[in-house]
Amino acid sequence: MILGRVVGNAVSTVKHDSLGSVRMLVVEPIQAANLDPVLALDTLGAGAGSLVVMSSDGMYTRQLVNDDTSPARWTVMCIIDNTERVLELTT
Repeated sequence: MILGRVVGNAVSTVKHDSLGSVRMLVVEPIQAANLDPVLALDTLGAGAGSLVVMSSDGMYTRQLVNDDTSPARWTVMCIIDNTERVLELTT
């Protein structure tokens, strides 16, 4: 699991069938080995600026979209509401 900040939504006119009704977010990892932004599936309603916990468990993500062939890997697991405290602990 990795902490990240949502920087925006991802919009695509052509995407894998399994992602047709799932919201995709662009999330920047915080204090991770790789700080490159990732696309994460969101079923919780996180918005730009939200601090979230993401999972890179591809098997869970494929179960979430009910498709074993889905290319999705990252999923938003929770939205953090006390961001000040969490950011204080990570610095």
